[in-house]
Amino acid sequence: MRRKLTWFVIISAGIAIAGLHQAGRLLATPANSGFKATTLASGTFGEIDVFNQSSNKDLPAGSDANVWLSLQKTKGQSDLYVQSNVWQAGGSTGWHTHPGHSLIIVTSGTLTEYEGADCERHIYTFVPGQPAPTLVDGGGDHVHIIKNEGSVAASSIAVQLVPHDPNKANRRIDAPAPANCADIL
Repeated sequence: MRRKLTWFVIISAGIAIAGLHQAGRLLATPANSGFKATTLASGTFGEIDVFNQSSNKDLPAGSDANVWLSLQKTKGQSDLYVQSNVWQAGGSTGWHTHPGHSLIIVTSGTLTEYEGADCERHIYTFVPGQPAPTLVDGGGDHVHIIKNEGSVAASSIAVQLVPHDPNKANRRIDAPAPANCADIL
């Protein structure tokens, strides 16, 4: 009897975990019709192991840094994507993350990013003739949403490095709205 009870508990736990996993996927907030992502280019790299360093004497005139470092190391293959993203007024990426980091340049309009950890709001406005606003999405467990809360279209270019996926299906991972940010969609 004890053996049957043990198996019943194990199977029930497995069913519960699978159900919770599927429920999380059902509660994910995919992008709305006001957002369009277009892949401009993509490629697959082998392992990356680069390190750069510049000291003050090597940096451009006017730099306020004493040293500039750049590190990038991957194990196994990686996929690199160059994305063009366009938000119509009211457009939203939906809550999501990426398995790797993204470097983003806002090229027109105003974008608002909300971070899932604390619902912190960041506003990025492109102003012609001034340096373009930039942001870094660390990926991994960094869940966020980017919205166009303005009245005109907004756009960005993103460069994303993610673990290689032969099916090219892991660049973006939809996520449910964090409980503390449930009113932001």
